[in-house]
Amino acid sequence: MDRVSSFDEPLLKLLGGATAKVMAEHLDLHTVGDLLHHYPRRYEERGKLTALADLPLDEHVTVVAQVADARILMFNNGRGKRLEVTLTDGSGRLQLVFFGHGVHKPHKELLPGRQAMFAGKVSVFNRKMQLAHPTYQLLDASDADEATEAVDAFAGRLLPIYPACKQLDSWRIAKAVDAVLPSARDAVDPLPASLREGRGFTPLPEALLKVHRPQTKADVEDARARLKWDEAFVLQVALARRRYADTQLPAVARRPVADGLLDAFDAKLPFTLTEGQEKVSKEIFDDLATEHPMHRLLQGEVGSGKTMVALRAMLTVVDAGGQAAMLAPTEVLAQQHHRSITEMMGELAEGGMLGGSDRGTKVVLLTGSMGMAARRQALLDLVTGEAGIVIGTHALIEDKVRFHDLGLVVVDEQHRFGVEQRDALRSKGKQPPHLLVMTATPIPRTVAMTVFGDLETSVLDQLPAGRSPIASHVVPAKDKPHFLARAWERVREEVENGHQAYVVCPRIGDDAEEAEGKGGKKTKARKQAADEDPEKRPPLAVLEIADELRKGALAGLSVEVLHGRMHPDDKDDVMRRFAAGDVDVLVATTVIEVGVNVPNATAMVIMDADRFGVSQLHQLRGRVGRGSAPGLCLLVSEAHEASPARARLSAVAATLDGFELSRIDLEQRREGDVLGQAQSGVRSSLRMLTVIDDEEVIAAAREEAVAVVAADPELEHLPELRTVLAALLDKDREEYLDKG
Repeated sequence: MDRVSSFDEPLLKLLGGATAKVMAEHLDLHTVGDLLHHYPRRYEERGKLTALADLPLDEHVTVVAQVADARILMFNNGRGKRLEVTLTDGSGRLQLVFFGHGVHKPHKELLPGRQAMFAGKVSVFNRKMQLAHPTYQLLDASDADEATEAVDAFAGRLLPIYPACKQLDSWRIAKAVDAVLPSARDAVDPLPASLREGRGFTPLPEALLKVHRPQTKADVEDARARLKWDEAFVLQVALARRRYADTQLPAVARRPVADGLLDAFDAKLPFTLTEGQEKVSKEIFDDLATEHPMHRLLQGEVGSGKTMVALRAMLTVVDAGGQAAMLAPTEVLAQQHHRSITEMMGELAEGGMLGGSDRGTKVVLLTGSMGMAARRQALLDLVTGEAGIVIGTHALIEDKVRFHDLGLVVVDEQHRFGVEQRDALRSKGKQPPHLLVMTATPIPRTVAMTVFGDLETSVLDQLPAGRSPIASHVVPAKDKPHFLARAWERVREEVENGHQAYVVCPRIGDDAEEAEGKGGKKTKARKQAADEDPEKRPPLAVLEIADELRKGALAGLSVEVLHGRMHPDDKDDVMRRFAAGDVDVLVATTVIEVGVNVPNATAMVIMDADRFGVSQLHQLRGRVGRGSAPGLCLLVSEAHEASPARARLSAVAATLDGFELSRIDLEQRREGDVLGQAQSGVRSSLRMLTVIDDEEVIAAAREEAVAVVAADPELEHLPELRTVLAALLDKDREEYLDKG
């Protein structure tokens, strides 16, 4: 059998229909190669008991434990039977429960003193952890053939515990792995021989054998080191090739022009740029001056002045005869950017208009909800080149939109856009335009190297002078209701001092099911559920909270709402009045999360704060303290003091450092959530590597990958690496590399 095809062999041929079907549907394993790359999650030592005290709720677990006692209980006047078995280890106890006809076999086998492996989903019943109807395999019975086999198979060895599912236990997966393990000999080794020998790595076939059937802990370490490196290296080679290919594309160099729009703009700035802004601007100007497209990620804390840096880049491109487009994820944000950019530019944004500067240009807005006449004029200004700068939503991507000479695309909050949208905008240039991607979600270095690995990265980590500190506090509404009353008093005090406030809620509250006449029963049921368990009640809603505040704690103040389902004109009207100071308190959803800039707003109350992610809370908080008065952010939660949700809120309250918070966020959620759906390709290709823990491996692999690609861009002399790369990229994963 040739080397590649044994890995491509369908599992159906080797394992039988039922097992192969479950593996395909529930674990996404289809071929021998897939199964060999389905690594054990951890290992049990034969005879060592798992800590029952540490079992996670609602997860499928495999435990090795001893039976302490087993008893049959009758219920339903003797018509029903249930078997309760108590397991024990050094750390805690766990209850198993079997019902009906399922009690006979376990009742005979699970005798006190017996040891076995058990697999099932952990639940809580009567405040006790339990597994209902777990599957099990005896490890120490002498009378059952299967049990003896199990003992022989696992005696004296490390016992691999595989990521499993309800339909397939860890030890059944282990048996399936045994069936395909001989194919490990045929593994295609992606590492160049010099690199493998230079770093002293175990050969790949041996690493696969060691990871699945280790004799010692040293075997596991060896295998993991090798397999992690492979994942990091192959991914970094793919990214390095993408960066290399980008350097081969032609682009029009856009060099700064003396006494142009940029100089005129800089001359009228009422403040000096921070050192960080100067440094990042230089990196961008250097990129713009080259004849291949810039691909740069600009990360900066909320309020670090990213928009200013992006605007100066756009003005440089206009000076050089090109046009710049800024893509924003929402209409509110597009309007906000348009407003703040035209305000910053003044008469320079009125090129060709009466009273406009002769060095100016037109700055146009293009969104889906604009009136026909305004839209037609904007499209005309773009195609003639009259408008040097356009700010818009995905409406910019439509076929009708034509540019005179698109030179730069700025994408705000990249993670909200799909690859196709960004590429569609890029294709509107005569040659590929330069690309600047901005994000206010701080990204740890390793994630930037992995997820945004085809982009060069610039970081703005200084806040401009004049930004005020933000005090953040957790308000435990359930334990201490008077704290919440005090929170509303603080909002009132801020308003009395001439300032404004935001109140943020996770939900709008105009759901169809809550409409009059339909929701009576549901509302009642929900209230009952909420009384029993606050986690079960629906998140607090904008419309309800605004109503309560107007009638109660904030009566007499001007309270308005803002959410995504309002008509764009109404949204813009509310935002304008809030910015003008005519509205005291704005009750909103997360539509205010990015870009909304009202320096006079000093307080923010976030309701049900535990329902938001760490980075999102940090983003929201950045909306206050934007002026000279100090900011206040109150995180209201009904979560229990000892819960992970409260720990997360305390972390947010304890630091204003977004990079530190993004690290905490990543550690808590692991990379799956952080990389998000758009990056699912990265997820599915990273089985051993964890983006948060393996920074050194990723950094070293990136260095080696850059060297390999520089020496041999087509990988002509590395056919094995090319084969592995093709396998990685052909499974619809190429697009995750297109993140930039």
